Amino acid sequence: MTPAAPVLEIAVQDVSGAVAAVAAGADRLELCAALAATGGLTPSAGLLAAVVAAVPVGVHVLVRPRPGGFVYADDEVEVQVRDVRAAVAAGARGVVVGALDADGGVDTRALARLVDAADGREVTFHRALDTVPDPRPVLDVLAGLGVRRVLTSGGAARAADGTTRLAVTVAHAAGRIEVMAGGGVRPDDAAPLVALGVDAVHLSASRHVAGDGGPGGGGGDGWTTTDPTLVAAARAALDAVVTSGAARA
Repeated sequence: MTPAAPVLEIAVQDVSGAVAAVAAGADRLELCAALAATGGLTPSAGLLAAVVAAVPVGVHVLVRPRPGGFVYADDEVEVQVRDVRAAVAAGARGVVVGALDADGGVDTRALARLVDAADGREVTFHRALDTVPDPRPVLDVLAGLGVRRVLTSGGAARAADGTTRLAVTVAHAAGRIEVMAGGGVRPDDAAPLVALGVDAVHLSASRHVAGDGGPGGGGGDGWTTTDPTLVAAARAALDAVVTSGAARA
C-alpha cells in the first residue's frame, strides 16, 4: 500500500485564492488577513463565511488580533475567545492560535480558554512556538491542553533552514501532537521536510498583485494572493516524495 502524503495546507487571504488553492491540490486551508505585511491576522467574518461556502476542504481560521509579540492583555484574549467562537459558528473546521506568558512559556490560562471556545474543533498552535528557546516543554503543555498540532519553521526564517529543531520537535511530539512545517516553504523543500517525519507542510504559495491605493490606502504596495502554479508544484512534490518512497520499499 502506498503511504499517504503529508497534508498540504495553504494559507489564503481571499475567496478566489481559496478556490484556486483547492483546485490545485490543497488538502486544507488556513484563512487569514494581511499575511505578507504582518505574518497574518484574523480575517473578517464575511470573508470566512464566503470561503467556507466556496470550498469543500476544511478551513482553519487564524485568530490573531494584532501584529507583534504573543503576550496578550486580558482584553486581547477576550477578543480572541470571541473570534474563535465566531469562527466555529461560521463553520470553520479549526482555529489557529497562540499565546505566551511574560517568561516565554505558554499562557496556559489563555490557551485553555481558546481551546474551550473551539468546542471540539481542531486547534493549531502557530509560529509563536518559534520564539521559545526550547519547543519540547511547550509541546508537553500543548498536548495536555488538547491542542491538535503545531505550525513551526524550526525557529528559522525558513523551515528549510530549521531542520535540526524540526527533527527534535517531531521526535518529542512522538505522535501526541501533529507537527506541520511552515515558514518560507518552497515546492523543492518538500523532500527534506517530509524526510523529517512532519505530518503536514504549510505554505502561502502567493504572488504579488500591483495596485496603488493612494495616500489613504497603503500607497503602491499592492497585495498578495494565491498562485495556483505554486500550489500545484507543492502538491506534485509531496506526491512524488511518497511515490518514490513506496517504490524503494
